[in-house]
Amino acid sequence: MTQTGTDRLIFCDPEAEYAQLLSDYLRRRKDLPWELHTYTDVGEMLRYEENREVTLLLVAESAYTEELQKLKSHRTLILNESGVRQWSQFRNVNKYQRADAVLRELLEAYAEIAAVQYPSLDRDCTTRLIGFYSPVHRSLQSSFALSLSQLLAQEHPTLYVNFEYCAGLRELVPGETSKDLSDVLYFLETGQDKFRLRLKTIIRKAGALDYIPPMRFGQNLTAVSAEEWRRLLVTLMELGEYEYIILDLSESVQGLFELLRMCGRIFTSVGTDPIAKAKMYQYEQLLELYEYEDVRGKTFRLNMPRFRRLPLEPEQYTRGELADYVREICKELKEL
Repeated sequence: MTQTGTDRLIFCDPEAEYAQLLSDYLRRRKDLPWELHTYTDVGEMLRYEENREVTLLLVAESAYTEELQKLKSHRTLILNESGVRQWSQFRNVNKYQRADAVLRELLEAYAEIAAVQYPSLDRDCTTRLIGFYSPVHRSLQSSFALSLSQLLAQEHPTLYVNFEYCAGLRELVPGETSKDLSDVLYFLETGQDKFRLRLKTIIRKAGALDYIPPMRFGQNLTAVSAEEWRRLLVTLMELGEYEYIILDLSESVQGLFELLRMCGRIFTSVGTDPIAKAKMYQYEQLLELYEYEDVRGKTFRLNMPRFRRLPLEPEQYTRGELADYVREICKELKEL
């Protein structure tokens, strides 16, 4: 296996337009662990690559021939065009899915064979945790968190993580999602650099914002220990890939107060009715009782106004009344 930084992805597809589009997408991702070399002619590829080491070979189904076995490829993937698994000895990748889904499969294949660690990105990035939690439900907590996340993501690498029992994010961002926050926790055992690579196969995008799909089965949240959550956040911060990590928290999380303590800023939605006020009072009494007064000191209380219209999709959370309200809060809190 070549040393990380010189690992090579060789991509061949006679369909020139597709080859160009996918190559352009991959090259825009500056953090990938391989050099990309694209061909539209099998003969040309063989002439240039026959005596060179190939980490991953991605070749269109219509272009694959047994002659390509001459290449010193650690792993071959077939871009399946017909829907029939003709070359069953190789991993088949649906050619006509989204480019980010193709990339995830490439990263998964790379992770299976990488004999060296995936490199850390040299970004000199200090990660800031921003927490959202309120004992008052139906208080637009997630709407505010998503809007702030999207606004931050316009200028800063930002990751949104939802810890709610029924997050609803899968309905807002429809589509195939095979892995979620449960898998991220599982991959913590693989070591930081391997974890970095595995994480990229799970993260999804909504506009400029990265997010980890929330757990499909909310009851799994309660089975995760406080130490596991703390370790996850520390690992995400140590990766140095995000300037902001937004935590949309709930009572389902063990060690909730400890996670809030890790945050540099906390937003808590409050209400004006007697029940909401009573819940906030009880919550703040608990912080004092368990000696988490520092959490209270870092908390900004949100008395959310009524909005005539809320965004329908996460990508829309940078526009409208809610976004304007969030911008005003950010001006008030200049340290964000």
